[in-house]
Amino acid sequence: MTITTGTTGTTAPPAVRPYESYVYAYPHKTAYRPLADRPALRSLWAAEPKGALSLYLHIPFCEVRCGFCNLFTRIGAPEELTTRYLDALDRQALAVREALGDEEPVRFAAAAFGGGTPTFLTAGELERLCDIAEKRMGADLSAVPLSVETSPSTATADRLAVLADRGTTRVSIGVQSFVDQEARAAVRPQRRADVEAALGRIRDARIPVLNIDLIYGIDGQTERSWLASLDAALAWRPEELYLYPLYVRPLTGLHRLGAAADAEAQAAEDAAWDDQRLRLYAVGRDHLLARGYEQVSMRMFRRTDAPREQEGPEDYACQTDGMIGLGCGARSYTSALHYSFDYAVDMREIRSIIDRFTATEDFSRAEVGRYVDVDEARRRHLLQSLLQAAGLPVAEYRARFGTDPGADFPAELAEFADRGWLDASAPDGLLRLSPSGLAHSDALGPALFSPGVRAAMAAYERK
Repeated sequence: MTITTGTTGTTAPPAVRPYESYVYAYPHKTAYRPLADRPALRSLWAAEPKGALSLYLHIPFCEVRCGFCNLFTRIGAPEELTTRYLDALDRQALAVREALGDEEPVRFAAAAFGGGTPTFLTAGELERLCDIAEKRMGADLSAVPLSVETSPSTATADRLAVLADRGTTRVSIGVQSFVDQEARAAVRPQRRADVEAALGRIRDARIPVLNIDLIYGIDGQTERSWLASLDAALAWRPEELYLYPLYVRPLTGLHRLGAAADAEAQAAEDAAWDDQRLRLYAVGRDHLLARGYEQVSMRMFRRTDAPREQEGPEDYACQTDGMIGLGCGARSYTSALHYSFDYAVDMREIRSIIDRFTATEDFSRAEVGRYVDVDEARRRHLLQSLLQAAGLPVAEYRARFGTDPGADFPAELAEFADRGWLDASAPDGLLRLSPSGLAHSDALGPALFSPGVRAAMAAYERK
């Protein structure tokens, strides 16, 4: 596939900030709105393929709220809240499974428990969570890839034993930094000794794939300290590593701690921070590539000899639809509608939403979401494919949509080519990012958002 540039080549396109937004799903949840028609789940799923669904169960609890976190989660769970939450999750699973019907076989091809921190639950509660997935939804957790998120303080031996016994193939642990001072700067109270102990327990549980999350761009972080964290992680030979740039989002702890600055001073500070993150990204990427890892996306690196048969969807990319999300922070995807419950970052709002979820008796209708037309489906497919290092086979896009990405998105792809973000050496028929394009994934992704999604996100009232 040939992409023609939109300029003569004599004028460089204007600079962009490399860190606009992490695009792990499209449309973004801030583009969702209450659905006036509250469509019945049975009608939404009636004509959808059900032979290879993905299942996601969301647990919105953590022991602490990290300073950078804008996920839908609350600290602690007083007054038997986890029991009430699992009761509601059980009711929701019954309603969703009934809505899927039995007219054709319903099969799950992958499963994941996320949050929050799923291992905030006790070992007994994790057993119940697995039972909801298997006995209510019909997912065979021992036969499909199952990924579970954890934290150093909740990766206890009894919890990990449950996960291993129930078929977990991948555990992802948020470490962020092995340097205690950097962890404190990110408002993440932990000690390296506790992190190392948790990693030892995970390896003892013999779960096939260990993923370690690390963050770069923390205040005071240097190339030397970043390499020290990378080497500390590599000592455990993780099958996967995710390298995340630090973001400071509205309503998060780090945002509240930030000092006000005038516009000129803020712009200079932002530019210096962008430079730091780009530099540390390149250092981390090159370090891992030189030590037996392959790059799957801007964030994801996989050990080249890691067991492939244990893997689920790569880097949260769900190109086809058929995602079933259970829990008040989970999304579900059909071909025409993406839906969930309400979304918030502020702790008071999150508590209110969780309370409403646990009191809900009727889960038979979609409450909040966004309808997805053909144009949005094309954007989503192009975006999520292009952000993978392997790129997008144009024939695959053409087979699904009957059109060509170059014809559907000529201006966007021409701009990417002008910026050097597309790999000019890619084989014919493959649309693939260059190393510079991968480094700028968080600018490239948002550039593919539709005007309608942009407008909805801009109008979203943060809470």
